[in-house]
Amino acid sequence: MVLLPERSREAAHAPRSRRCRRQRGMLPLALTALAFLAFSLPPYLSLDPARSRVPPPADVPAYFPALVVHVTCGAVAMVTWCLPIWPWLRRRRPRVHRIVGRVYVLAGVLPSALAGLFVAYHSPFGPVAGASSLVLAPLRLSVTAVGVVRLRQRRVAEHGRWMIRSFALTMPIVIHRLIGVPIFVALYLLLGADDEQLLQRVGAAIVACSSWILALVLVERHLRRDPDRPFAEATPA
Repeated sequence: MVLLPERSREAAHAPRSRRCRRQRGMLPLALTALAFLAFSLPPYLSLDPARSRVPPPADVPAYFPALVVHVTCGAVAMVTWCLPIWPWLRRRRPRVHRIVGRVYVLAGVLPSALAGLFVAYHSPFGPVAGASSLVLAPLRLSVTAVGVVRLRQRRVAEHGRWMIRSFALTMPIVIHRLIGVPIFVALYLLLGADDEQLLQRVGAAIVACSSWILALVLVERHLRRDPDRPFAEATPA
């Protein structure tokens, strides 16, 4: 029996240790997404505009149907993304990985972003918040498209990184909920409540812009800290 030096044994166990940490790190992310969906999704599944968390403009009848598509397909993207990024699934079930990845793109990101363009154009929260979403939707589509192209080119590691960026641009709505309350409280203390419409529009603009910018900053920081993330286990389509 050949005995490995201590340092060699540690190096052999390092990849497995990193995979375990990543798999454990997925759990809080998945639970956060599921908790958010359990709270936010039911009003839209009821198809009742009166239960919408976003007030539909009375003069735009198609707004609420587009909002339902945007929210429900965004939910599909949130749920399905957690499976393709799972290291065990990429290694052991590459066919399932590919199928779920296609669902993420075709039934999640694509319809959600396209419906989001319509919702953003008719945003009831003011022009700045609407403009922010009009930037976010094409950016999300572009980042996802780059990820798909990289996979077709069999540049699997790059594909994984671009798909992480794609998911980061799917999660701003969750960040929106987390930072919205403190931002509105701060604005209330600074501006007062004399002009409620101004308070709402300024707050919506700050939250809308900062949520997806913050998501991108966090994911880029993560990717720079872990440049050797082993996405090569994924099997090209």
